[in-house]
Amino acid sequence: MRFNTLDDMDLAGKLVLTRVDINVPVEDGTVTDATRIERIVPTIKDILAKGGRPVMLAHFGRPKGKVVPEMSLRVTLPALEDALGQSVTFIEKPDRATLDALPEGTVTLIENTRFTAMEEANDPKMAGFLASLGDVYCNDAFSAAHRAHASTEGVARLLPACAGRLMEAELSALDAALGTPLRPVMAVVGGAKVSSKLDLLSNLIEKVDHLVIGGGMANTFLAAQGKPVGKSLCEHDLADTARAIMAKAETTACTIHLPVDIVVAREFKAHAPSEILPADACPDDAMILDAGPATVAAFDTLLQECTTLVWNGPLGAFEMPPFDAATVRAAKLAGIATTAEDLISVAGGGDTVAALNHAGVADQFTYVSSAGGAFLEWMEGKTLPGVAALEAAKTA
Repeated sequence: MRFNTLDDMDLAGKLVLTRVDINVPVEDGTVTDATRIERIVPTIKDILAKGGRPVMLAHFGRPKGKVVPEMSLRVTLPALEDALGQSVTFIEKPDRATLDALPEGTVTLIENTRFTAMEEANDPKMAGFLASLGDVYCNDAFSAAHRAHASTEGVARLLPACAGRLMEAELSALDAALGTPLRPVMAVVGGAKVSSKLDLLSNLIEKVDHLVIGGGMANTFLAAQGKPVGKSLCEHDLADTARAIMAKAETTACTIHLPVDIVVAREFKAHAPSEILPADACPDDAMILDAGPATVAAFDTLLQECTTLVWNGPLGAFEMPPFDAATVRAAKLAGIATTAEDLISVAGGGDTVAALNHAGVADQFTYVSSAGGAFLEWMEGKTLPGVAALEAAKTA
């Protein structure tokens, strides 16, 4: 994968349109989690250091193409200024003359790009208007790169364009995980439903050497093998699909790993009485809520054989102890291997990030993506419009 970074661009004296993701949670007019804002700081600082003036473009909420005062980006200003350590100029209706008049060192934030329907329609007129506001385009919002919008794709094709530091790190990590990985590669895919990850599974079995399936998804595969799953969450109507995926894996030299033991309970609640049983011994009145210790031991053995790990989804109902045990233990083992530099580990997806934070190992992984939908689409092998535009871009 080839794309320009900030290191390839001449930014001195130039206005740098910088697409960021600062779609942060807000309560009572105050940002409650500034993580996304903090992650764009290196890009903004580097643009300033290279003599450029960053002009941030971002969306906030879903105003559906209309001006919704409650979804104004103005609410993010205090958190932005705190993270950057300097004032930020907010402009509702930008024009080139106003931006040109701003002094060197100014950081600017433009109002919510989704306040017009032209944004999500990727209207050429809006892309052209945005291009008129800058000299260089920098995309630092991988989390929005799966959307072909005016501020993520359209304008990128009209100006010299590059990836910001966050985008650069994300793309480099994903390329290391699935593009040109060090082998053997193992993928962990968990979560509730097979139906939501069919494209993901189909793509992964063509790219990885080992595929570990956990969570509610594993129940569907166990049932497809004729094993009882009791009252477990299970998509019985996808049994043929699961068998087809397992058959395809045999033709691609990908080994699928399912739980060899299970943790079952009669109630879906924290601390419900539970027992550990072989994977083929779930009682009719019980439900599978986690993988057992033998499964985690097998995971550990597999981990020691592999060089690269891609993780999306928990192995059990990790929100409820003690059914978080397999996910926490497996995550800790991956963290230890990564810290020892025996493993390249890349993880992403909302539940995955929450699970790794719950296990206290998110900072031990090589890279943890907070991109959500974009991360999933990348793992599915889909082309992300925002990334494709960067790959086609010219330098300044």
